[in-house]
Amino acid sequence: MSTPPITDLSARAREVFRLAVEGYLSSGVAVGSKTLATLNGGRAGGLNLSPASIRSVLHELEGLGLLAAPHTSAGRLPTEMGLRLFVDAMMQVAEPTAEERATLARGLNEPGPIEAALAATSAALSDLSACAGLVMVPRREPRLTQLTLVPLAPGRALAIMVGEDGGIENRVVELPLGLPPGALEAASNYINAHLAGQTLAESARKMVAEIASGRSALDTASADLVQRGLAVWSQDAARRPVLIVRGAANLLDETALTDVERVRSLLDDLENKQSVAELLDLAKDAEATRIFIGAENRLFALSGSSVIAAPYRDRDGRVLGVVGVIGPTRLNYARVVPMVDFTAQALGKLIG
Repeated sequence: MSTPPITDLSARAREVFRLAVEGYLSSGVAVGSKTLATLNGGRAGGLNLSPASIRSVLHELEGLGLLAAPHTSAGRLPTEMGLRLFVDAMMQVAEPTAEERATLARGLNEPGPIEAALAATSAALSDLSACAGLVMVPRREPRLTQLTLVPLAPGRALAIMVGEDGGIENRVVELPLGLPPGALEAASNYINAHLAGQTLAESARKMVAEIASGRSALDTASADLVQRGLAVWSQDAARRPVLIVRGAANLLDETALTDVERVRSLLDDLENKQSVAELLDLAKDAEATRIFIGAENRLFALSGSSVIAAPYRDRDGRVLGVVGVIGPTRLNYARVVPMVDFTAQALGKLIG
């Protein structure tokens, strides 16, 4: 069933629906007709409606798939379709307070590597939203200072890369059969003499160009080793998500005791950082903050969770990464959405 447009609802249906959703998001429990009748001094949004009239409207909204009754004679709570309609067409956002902005700014000023500031910001966002904070770190390819190929066993070598930032990484490289003596040393020397100071992608492109033009002094076997040594990192860097998660304990709220399986499913999903990063990738091309409610995203469909995420960009508008939160579908969307948006803009200014 598709979400009906807000214009399909009468004025009183819209008002009752808004009050029912806001009541649920505030209290976490289904809202009944008597409760709605007492709101706003006995006037539901300025409309004179009796509990019986409100029940009739609630029944209409339930028939449209916007509300649901958790059990017989209970109040109503919004379905995921209802939450989507509320978020897209009715929600009035509340900008972060000066105190909330200051809290997020303190995280951005964390001394040390940029990853420390991102982790602190994610933690601050988690605390303020009472959700788990997520930050996808920009993938920065290291620039080479040295890449050495060391023989391990027949058909295998260890590629040791040292970056300009002092980082050291090791990878195992498969070697072709019948490799001539000295090929490993020749390949290592060539990389260090000609390709140092460049990123892996730049190095690979230059190597291919030199081989194609015949300007490379390497024999075929050594040239193949150079490409293997560079490609093993280039492929890995493209596939490896760099994700910071803070505040997962916030997901263990009072509702966790009554819905243990949902929370367990959610925590298992968070452990799968590759899948979380793929979900956040969906927000990369968005012009504004994106909201994924429950089953709208495959990853968190079983746990019934919502994700709010926004891309952060450099001064030229290029997307650097994504920041967001994950929590139950009963989120204070009006407060959290602008908070995530503010954090994304602040991160862009810091890194860009």
